Amino acid sequence: MSVIVFIENWDGKFKKLSCELISYGSKVAEMLGTSAIALSIGKVEAPELEKLRQFGAVKIIDAIDENLNVLDNQIYTTIISDFARKENASVIILSNNNTGKAIAPRLSVLFKAGLGSGVNKLPLSIDPFIISKKSFSGNAFARVVLKTEMKILTLAQNSFELIEGSENALIESVTLNIESGSIKTQVTQVQKQSGKILLSDAEIVVSGGRGMKSPDNWGPLVELADLLGAATACSRPVSDEGWRSHDEHTGQTGKIIAPNLYIAVGISGATQHLAGVSASKYIVGINNDKDAPIFEAAQYGMVGDAQKILPRLVEAIKEVKGK
Repeated sequence: MSVIVFIENWDGKFKKLSCELISYGSKVAEMLGTSAIALSIGKVEAPELEKLRQFGAVKIIDAIDENLNVLDNQIYTTIISDFARKENASVIILSNNNTGKAIAPRLSVLFKAGLGSGVNKLPLSIDPFIISKKSFSGNAFARVVLKTEMKILTLAQNSFELIEGSENALIESVTLNIESGSIKTQVTQVQKQSGKILLSDAEIVVSGGRGMKSPDNWGPLVELADLLGAATACSRPVSDEGWRSHDEHTGQTGKIIAPNLYIAVGISGATQHLAGVSASKYIVGINNDKDAPIFEAAQYGMVGDAQKILPRLVEAIKEVKGK
């Protein structure tokens, strides 16, 4: 018996999310009295694989094939299921991102396995197998019992601390023979955003709402983000008005993010917006309405005009950084 952890790579590189998944999988395996095995699909250089050795897996499988550099949900599902059978896995763990959300249901149907999506902590119990997850847009917690022999879990981003240990994991390279004709997904064009921190990767996010009053007032917010090494974001009304790109829209109808720090400037905190950011470890609200809903979700708050607070905040951070 084992726990299989699928770790996605982005252009041959792993992100913090990959390390979180292995850390989580190793602890689930420990609870089950077994071992965690990490599975990487696609071309990844040896130094990048070496980075993963310290997070608790006993083995890292490097599945290689020149046709696997394009994500194809059907093929990836087949590969993961084949390794799960080979390693006699009782639990398969993936990330709760777009890739995990596409593959996990396929695995669930294939194995007739219970699916725990968006788990945010270790299982509350092994027998019965009870998982914890947020529900109702993060306003409540649910406890779900998985009764099937095989379990499929997707882990919410930034919900589990990295656990570093010895670097004893064995790295095993496996060359697969995937027929090119079996790959249904084809990439016809690639457009990459450069010179900007992606919201999905950001540890800190500075976000603006209608309280910014005008697109011309965005300068101090962007400067604050630059000083903090943060990504910029916005509420839906701002993107709808064309003040900021739709790529920055966070919320229930936009991007779902889970940074360590989310600074909401001039955002009232509507339920739809909070649904997309409630997984943030810390939320700071800046709003001139002391009764704004954002303050109910925020750990820290500043009541006042954002146009006056932001410049002072920028100067304070410059002073701390000696700039």
